[in-house]
Amino acid sequence: MTDQEQLTAYRAMQGAVQQEYDRTADKMAALKAQGKEKTATYRQLFARKLTLSELLSYYKTYGLAP
Repeated sequence: MTDQEQLTAYRAMQGAVQQEYDRTADKMAALKAQGKEKTATYRQLFARKLTLSELLSYYKTYGLAP
Protein backbone atom coordinates (compact mmCIF):
# COMPACT_ATOMS: atom_id res chain seq x y z
CA MET A 1 0.00 0.00 0.00
CA THR A 2 1.41 3.38 -0.96
CA ASP A 3 1.58 6.31 1.45
CA GLN A 4 -1.25 8.03 -0.43
CA GLU A 5 -3.42 4.91 -0.21
CA GLN A 6 -2.73 4.68 3.51
CA LEU A 7 -3.63 8.33 4.00
CA THR A 8 -6.86 7.86 2.05
CA ALA A 9 -7.72 4.76 4.10
CA TYR A 10 -6.93 6.59 7.35
CA ARG A 11 -9.16 9.51 6.43
CA ALA A 12 -11.98 7.14 5.54
CA MET A 13 -11.56 5.36 8.88
CA GLN A 14 -11.54 8.63 10.80
CA GLY A 15 -14.72 9.74 9.03
CA ALA A 16 -16.39 6.41 9.79
CA VAL A 17 -15.49 6.68 13.48
CA GLN A 18 -16.91 10.22 13.64
CA GLN A 19 -20.11 9.15 11.88
CA GLU A 20 -20.56 6.19 14.22
CA TYR A 21 -20.00 8.48 17.22
CA ASP A 22 -22.64 10.89 15.93
CA ARG A 23 -25.16 8.09 15.23
CA THR A 24 -24.57 6.63 18.70
CA ALA A 25 -25.07 10.02 20.35
CA ASP A 26 -28.30 10.51 18.40
CA LYS A 27 -29.63 7.09 19.44
CA MET A 28 -28.77 7.85 23.07
CA ALA A 29 -30.56 11.20 22.88
CA ALA A 30 -33.66 9.51 21.48
CA LEU A 31 -33.67 6.92 24.26
CA LYS A 32 -33.10 9.61 26.89
CA ALA A 33 -36.05 11.59 25.55
CA GLN A 34 -38.16 8.47 26.11
CA GLY A 35 -36.87 8.10 29.68
CA LYS A 36 -34.96 4.91 28.85
CA GLU A 37 -31.57 5.76 30.35
CA LYS A 38 -31.56 2.62 32.49
CA THR A 39 -32.08 0.14 29.64
CA ALA A 40 -29.43 -2.31 28.51
CA THR A 41 -29.46 -0.75 25.05
CA TYR A 42 -28.74 2.71 26.44
CA ARG A 43 -25.88 1.37 28.54
CA GLN A 44 -24.40 -0.48 25.56
CA LEU A 45 -24.60 2.69 23.50
CA PHE A 46 -22.97 4.62 26.34
CA ALA A 47 -20.03 2.19 26.38
CA ARG A 48 -19.76 2.41 22.59
CA LYS A 49 -19.81 6.20 22.73
CA LEU A 50 -16.99 6.21 25.29
CA THR A 51 -14.88 3.93 23.11
CA LEU A 52 -15.44 6.06 20.02
CA SER A 53 -14.77 9.22 22.02
CA GLU A 54 -11.43 7.79 23.12
CA LEU A 55 -10.46 7.09 19.52
CA LEU A 56 -11.41 10.61 18.48
CA SER A 57 -9.41 12.08 21.35
CA TYR A 58 -6.32 10.15 20.21
CA TYR A 59 -6.70 11.68 16.77
CA LYS A 60 -6.78 15.14 18.34
CA THR A 61 -3.86 14.40 20.66
CA TYR A 62 -1.68 13.51 17.71
CA GLY A 63 -2.86 16.44 15.61
CA LEU A 64 -4.75 14.25 13.16
CA ALA A 65 -8.19 15.74 13.69
CA PRO A 66 -9.53 19.29 13.71
